[in-house]
Amino acid sequence: MTRHEREIWFLTGSQGLYGEATLRQVADQSRQIAEALEEALPFTVVWKPVLTDAEAIRRMCLEAGASDACVGVIAWMHTFSPAKMWIAGLDALRTPLLHLHTQANMELPWDSIDMDFMNLNQAAHGDREFGYIQARLGVPRKTVAGHVSDPSVAARIGAWARAAAGRAEVGSLKLARFGDNMRDVAVTEGDKVEAQRRFGVSVNTYGVNDLVAAVEATSDAEVDALTAEYEDAYKMAPELRAGGERHDSLRYAARIELGLRGFLEDGGFKAFTTNFEDLGGLRQLPGLAVQRLMADGYGFGGEGDWKTSVLLRTLKVMSAGLPGGTSFMEDYTYHLVPGQELILGAHMLEVCPTIAASTPSCEIHPLSIGGREDPVRLVFDAQPGPAVVVGLADMGERFRLVANEIDVVAPAEPLPRLPVARAVWRPRPDLRTSAEAWLTAGAPHHTVLSAAVGTEELADFADMLGVELLVIDSETTTRQFTKEIRWNQAYYRLAQGF
Repeated sequence: MTRHEREIWFLTGSQGLYGEATLRQVADQSRQIAEALEEALPFTVVWKPVLTDAEAIRRMCLEAGASDACVGVIAWMHTFSPAKMWIAGLDALRTPLLHLHTQANMELPWDSIDMDFMNLNQAAHGDREFGYIQARLGVPRKTVAGHVSDPSVAARIGAWARAAAGRAEVGSLKLARFGDNMRDVAVTEGDKVEAQRRFGVSVNTYGVNDLVAAVEATSDAEVDALTAEYEDAYKMAPELRAGGERHDSLRYAARIELGLRGFLEDGGFKAFTTNFEDLGGLRQLPGLAVQRLMADGYGFGGEGDWKTSVLLRTLKVMSAGLPGGTSFMEDYTYHLVPGQELILGAHMLEVCPTIAASTPSCEIHPLSIGGREDPVRLVFDAQPGPAVVVGLADMGERFRLVANEIDVVAPAEPLPRLPVARAVWRPRPDLRTSAEAWLTAGAPHHTVLSAAVGTEELADFADMLGVELLVIDSETTTRQFTKEIRWNQAYYRLAQGF
């Protein structure tokens, strides 16, 4: 299991009424629950001493919010913790909260149960008190019920923890835009000030020639080493190999990667955008460099699409250590044979190789837009399997996430004349309903495709940020989806106040 660098704090509620002996048992059992969670989750679970009074609770909640390491808090009322003690703490809590409704024992000891056992093991009682005060205060949280040894319980907590890590990442994310967005395009626009207020992400633009300077400053020795790495990692087109007639193009692609990577690392950026209409002194549109940076976890959006770049980086963090890849994507064209409908997704060059079904091929081909030299890129088909496609749109008064559950499939036939990375998928519940719902929602054409995270992580993430999420899945109908949009319109306007 790949362990995430972030922490989840485990808080246990009780009260002084039970006496020191009982509280020692509470502490021992809650520590065991925390240890079981850490074993099941890819996070460090930090057990905290049992909380029995309002001031200790308030201080703990403030400490959680002040900690750079803590991304979420799990709270469990092992016994009965009078909920008025939690009012000040919950009011001060700014960290995502999960209410775990569990108990130390899985089975009741029917032949030996007595009132001492009942007093010690009464989360069924205490958690209802805690649930009331959370509802009374309107505290955003996720509630998970069941024993921690149940894999489904651990899976739901894990989804929440990954969403919390994504929320923490976007809250400190820096994104570099090289140039502006594509001219006259609407959906790639957005309110960067509101994005920083809502999400925390800082989005700023840099001149493309600032990147060019970094590219030109790379050394031949660095280029030699990176091109050798390319030849080891990919199926290399003969003309790109050392001594091949297009090898210089591969070397320039390596210079772009070195310069771009260095620029991002020096500035602390974890996401970026490019735009084929603004390439400055670059000889190629960045293709291979962008693909490899995405594979290393960077966010990216084409044509200046910073919102999709933010979303990609966030989902990369949320999916760390999980099987399945996550990539920048674009719905491109359809296969509309009745009963066999499919979507072919791709982009000019920039699809992440983490979704590849096999070792990518490194190739060079003409590109009819951008007005530069032929760019180097990785070519592959996406790995078949279930996935989700997610888009982020600025609706003016709020941001909207739209997700479509899909099934990636192998292309029906080879694509010998399509020299880009691509994915073919069957959207749920079907192409017609999916497309009608997506268009009705005003969702974007640039998306993130992930075979690693799913709807539950996205729902938890949206709840943590107070952002609308519309889901298109196997149960979706156009009529009901349209009603949901209308209901959401009213809800989010009311939630914003007047």
